[in-house]
Amino acid sequence: MKLLFDIGHPAHVHLLKHTINGLKAKGHEIFITVKDLPVAKKLLKAEGLDFIEIGSKTDSIIGKAINQIKYNLKVLKLVRRNKIEIGIGTSITLPHVSRLSKMRSIVLDDDDDSVEPLFVKYGHPFANVILTPDSIKRKNKKSLYYAGIHELAYLHPNYFKPNIKVLEELGLDHNSSFFILRFVAFKGHHDVGQKGISFDQKKRLIELLKPFGKIFITSEKEIEPEFEEYRLPVAPEKIHSLMYYAKLFIGDSQTMTTEAAILGTMALKCNTFAGGLSVPNELEKKYGLCFSYQPVEFEKMFSHITELLKKPDLKKEMNDKRNLFLSEKINVTAFLTWFVENYPSSESTMRKNKDHQDQFK
Repeated sequence: MKLLFDIGHPAHVHLLKHTINGLKAKGHEIFITVKDLPVAKKLLKAEGLDFIEIGSKTDSIIGKAINQIKYNLKVLKLVRRNKIEIGIGTSITLPHVSRLSKMRSIVLDDDDDSVEPLFVKYGHPFANVILTPDSIKRKNKKSLYYAGIHELAYLHPNYFKPNIKVLEELGLDHNSSFFILRFVAFKGHHDVGQKGISFDQKKRLIELLKPFGKIFITSEKEIEPEFEEYRLPVAPEKIHSLMYYAKLFIGDSQTMTTEAAILGTMALKCNTFAGGLSVPNELEKKYGLCFSYQPVEFEKMFSHITELLKKPDLKKEMNDKRNLFLSEKINVTAFLTWFVENYPSSESTMRKNKDHQDQFK
């Protein structure tokens, strides 16, 4: 088959890379499109994956709408010229193009409808099928639910093995105590009006953590000059190994909070999405792998961190929780590879018997 994978965010490279490589190995012809995202392109190159760039991104709502038309036209032309059969990814481009061509779209969406009204209104109706983590409940009939989350596609133990050499690059070893702080820019269409950790709150976190170990900051926006000394100096493809060994992860990032949690590193998130998203809520309420706080609850989070710093057995406790989580979820990459290769019969199989996915545990 001829398959298209569309990348709209660096995290999508991780989400799709093992499925892409698995399908390539089976002889399928793969096309990858990506927006002008330096980190995403760097990750694709690190994986040895060729890609087609389809344009730049912008922060303004009007600019996003104009760019979306351009993306759609470029991808539509690519699909028609190469007779691509299935498009896989998280973007609104794929369902749009599938409505205008013979290509069918498999959309992977792990956000609640309430936080992405534009995608729900202008993307979901045009998708052929929407693969959704079963912690989320949607009103549409196109959603197909599976026992997993996006981050398991690349952080499942079958695919991810932490590389301790990353610690050596930073002058650390497996006994070192260190912390990762992650700050995002809130520039997505679903981020309008949202906020995370303030400058003064960052300063307080750093002062709290300094006596207990090294601090590394990774930021989607420019790091403030006052925090430059804490800039994380490793390549983006190595961040997951570093998170695996960290004592704590603290930030206002949705994706990296989830990644740290399922790697067995206690993760604390502070942003205005806190408490309103089904996937992190499950990780918090059911498994105790992370905790989320509104910015106005910063003092509460600060006290919680202070308590966690005193726990000598935190890593063992988190590993036990992680093992429970893994035992109840599927290998998302194995499931997705099967689903794509056998689509559309795979959809019929799952709708008749949702337990069919248990073979991928």
